[in-house]
Amino acid sequence: MDARPVSFPAADGYPLHGFVWQHLDTAARRPVVLINPATSVRCRYYHRFAAYLHAHGFDVLCYDYRGIGESRPARLETLDAGWLEWGRLDCEGALRHALTLDGGPRPVQVVGHSVGGFLIGLAPSSAQVERVFSMGAQYAHWRDYAPGRRLELLFKWHLVMPALTRLRGYFPGNSLGWLEDTPRGVVHDWTARHPRFEDTWRRGPRRLPAAERAALAAGFGRLRGPTLALSVSDDEFGTIPAIRRLLAYYTHSPRTHLHIHPSSIGEAAIGHFAFFHSRYSTNLWPLALHWLQEGRLLPSPAGELRQWPAEPPPLSVPAASAAGC
Repeated sequence: MDARPVSFPAADGYPLHGFVWQHLDTAARRPVVLINPATSVRCRYYHRFAAYLHAHGFDVLCYDYRGIGESRPARLETLDAGWLEWGRLDCEGALRHALTLDGGPRPVQVVGHSVGGFLIGLAPSSAQVERVFSMGAQYAHWRDYAPGRRLELLFKWHLVMPALTRLRGYFPGNSLGWLEDTPRGVVHDWTARHPRFEDTWRRGPRRLPAAERAALAAGFGRLRGPTLALSVSDDEFGTIPAIRRLLAYYTHSPRTHLHIHPSSIGEAAIGHFAFFHSRYSTNLWPLALHWLQEGRLLPSPAGELRQWPAEPPPLSVPAASAAGC
């Protein structure tokens, strides 16, 4: 079945748009996979992977965050959305929609690419996610960039990108052939220099009180389902330190980190984005499929493996505010 367009509200009512792949037997309580895109990557990029999951028995929902692709407003310079809005409001709205698809309740699993694996932890409904597969998931702390490309990436993303954003009111990535045009709040959050993500909002116009910043970090403990984080050795963003920096926040999820080298699967390169190309449907996609279906790794995966058990849950986890900043 081809994808059909879908619209649903974010947690604050902002209209979000994307696509859904659904089986005809709507009475079946089959799992729904929610795909969280990378920063400023349109949801259409993931259509081939979504169709693959659908062909293997899942219903699939893929959407664009506010300001991107199908969810872009008429004038992007008027939108000051950042990662907080994408996580607490947009990802939250998408989770609610997936959980109640066809009347629900439905079991929901999440595929998160790059920042999409980070945004899950900001969404209050992450407590209802059964399991997570992430690819290159991190929040772009500059010290975690691949050492051989760190200066180049700093110049491109931490100097040029914010400078152009100040001139235009948003980042004109599409005209440069870099990324989609991007809201200025996202640029602010991406280019923060703090090793702990919550410190991004310590000062400036998007400042949050200390208690709310602490609640943001603690809220990652809501996720109890197991996580498989995949990284590849030629990914300049999703390095081992970057992946593990993010995984450290998901304290109550049993976490597995699989790091592979392209040569181990007969490939010359994979990088940060190529996992979702259909040419990897036979040697990489089954890793994600088996995890989503069974909650465990394929036997004898080719790569370096590290696992962390879930920590005992606290008596209560502070809930991050769903209000925009």
